[in-house]
Amino acid sequence: MPHEEPIERVVERLLNGDDHSRRVFLRRMGAVGLVAGAGSLLAACGEVGGSSSGTVAATTPAKVSHPKTAIGSITVSNWPLYIDEKTPKEWERKEGAELKYLEDINDNESFYAKVRQDLEAGRPIGRDIVTLTDYMAARWIDRGFVEPIDKANVPNAKNLSPSLQSPSWDPERAYTLPWQSGMTGIGYNPKKTGGKLTGMEDLFDPKFKGRVTFLSEWRDSTTLLMLADGINPADATVDDVMAQLDKMEEASASGQIRRFTGNDYAKDLASGNVWACVAWSGDIVQLQADNPDLEFLIPEAGAGIWSDNMMIPAGAEQPYGAETWMNFYYDPAVAAQLAAYVNYVSPVEGAREHMLEIDPGLAENQLVFPDAETQKRLYPVVNLTGADEREVTARMQEIAGA
Repeated sequence: MPHEEPIERVVERLLNGDDHSRRVFLRRMGAVGLVAGAGSLLAACGEVGGSSSGTVAATTPAKVSHPKTAIGSITVSNWPLYIDEKTPKEWERKEGAELKYLEDINDNESFYAKVRQDLEAGRPIGRDIVTLTDYMAARWIDRGFVEPIDKANVPNAKNLSPSLQSPSWDPERAYTLPWQSGMTGIGYNPKKTGGKLTGMEDLFDPKFKGRVTFLSEWRDSTTLLMLADGINPADATVDDVMAQLDKMEEASASGQIRRFTGNDYAKDLASGNVWACVAWSGDIVQLQADNPDLEFLIPEAGAGIWSDNMMIPAGAEQPYGAETWMNFYYDPAVAAQLAAYVNYVSPVEGAREHMLEIDPGLAENQLVFPDAETQKRLYPVVNLTGADEREVTARMQEIAGA
């Protein structure tokens, strides 16, 4: 039976070239009741949302010049199962270089804790690229832990989607380029809810009592609630966030909210234990391959969008090599190959046209290639200062019982 093979072996075979997609992997994990673990591997969603500092670097980024040199090798840190099998080898052949690809970012905070001491001491961390979510990328920029990008070495950066070109924490994209993006919205099963849902107010409908989950990641859950109240998350204060936590606490105490989750909501949604939940887009795309009844809703009031961002750590040994990596993945044809595997939002303009040849269904999927109308309904998740963030995190832990 499938569950007799250790999960470690399944992951190892996938990473060593077994011809499975991420969707197949998630289906297998769901079949053996391990979606909770699989979800945390499948997406870089463990920590999504706004900046920990609420600021950008205090000074204008210095202009840098990274001369073209023999690369030799580069070291890239990324999240598990967040790249396909073929494109890294294509980069190695193209550049005549060697890649050391580490899948060692399981969540933003634990990775930061692992390298923080070296960063603060000004020592290299042994990586040429790290791939971190918006709020953590902002923290690294604010603390001077990253090297500016020499855009002369990344001409394909011109292909960055317009909607992602100027985040508040890196307005010129001087330090970062998105690897992939994703949305935070509502995942649900219309056959369970009795029809289509329209917004966050549906999750508070008494007839769904005990069949609803929210994410324990407060940035995601409160962003959706604020949008429903007409508050732009970019303008939100700590009081705005706390007011939404009050709603969540009340709904949890009454039994409306079944529980607060990480990626493990996917298991409950797939099994029918949960009918509607705050969810991440890539997970729902994965689950739809096995259960086409499931839907992902961008509420009428809007949804959140986040990115995992490539950055060059300060003191990186091979910044030029890192920039060739960035440039390679911003080639639309390469970006399409990557998106066909990961099923998240491609940040690269032109990738959709190439996806039409690879997988026409994904090319038409608004969760992978949102059109301009969809993008108008997507908002960066809430962004607080460091002190406010700590206060909110502590409050969320109390509510979730962490």
